[in-house]
Amino acid sequence: MRLERWGLVAVLALACAGCVGDGSGLRPTSAADDRAKGAEVHTELGQRYMQNGDLKGAMEKLQKALQFDPKYVPAHTVIAVLYEQINDPANAELHYRKAVELDPKKGSVNNNLAVFLCKEHRAAEAKPYFDRALADPFYETPSLAMTNAGTCQLQSQDYDAAEAYFRKAIDRNPNNADALYQMAHVLYLKNDAFRARAFLQRYEALGAPSPESLKLGHDIELRLGNGEGAQDYAKRLRERFPDSDPAHALDATARQ
Repeated sequence: MRLERWGLVAVLALACAGCVGDGSGLRPTSAADDRAKGAEVHTELGQRYMQNGDLKGAMEKLQKALQFDPKYVPAHTVIAVLYEQINDPANAELHYRKAVELDPKKGSVNNNLAVFLCKEHRAAEAKPYFDRALADPFYETPSLAMTNAGTCQLQSQDYDAAEAYFRKAIDRNPNNADALYQMAHVLYLKNDAFRARAFLQRYEALGAPSPESLKLGHDIELRLGNGEGAQDYAKRLRERFPDSDPAHALDATARQ
């Protein structure tokens, strides 16, 4: 499952920090303008520090952003991600929820909170936020939220609900590789190997396989009684990803 990527603006040159353009010249900024710009700039800096691995510096910048503007939604989102990275889920949840409180109808912030709750094994709590994300008519990536919702339901072993979300994601975007793979996975778990094979083939047509998809292909072909096809998947898995967990799992099964 994935969080939304925040399209934060780049840091602006600070040569005229006390001015803004109005199309015809420059005018002094208001205090509100200064606070908004301060929050924006420090959030961008915090994100850059995170990308460079300086988590302490990132925390300082993001806290500063929220001092400038406690209602700046991107700052709450980015600092929530940072709290997850430093294994502080309580504060991560606090900021994900604050982002939703400040912008309750926005698809991305609802998706982010839902993903967090799902990672905390709270699928029932996550579902309403996924549904809120999908209710946003201006949400740019509904297929992502649908896939996330399906993955969440899959983790809680509600296979029918998971399949419904994955199907919606694929209907919205037929080239959604994650949804195609997960659809193959859930159909295999529902003992529908024939349809699982069809969705896995669609996934494979989009690009290079993953260790997980090769293992799934092996298991599907084995269930369908196609030993030769299963061996082909096993061979590719061991050759391309010999140190992966799926390859180790396959070897462990073979030794039994």
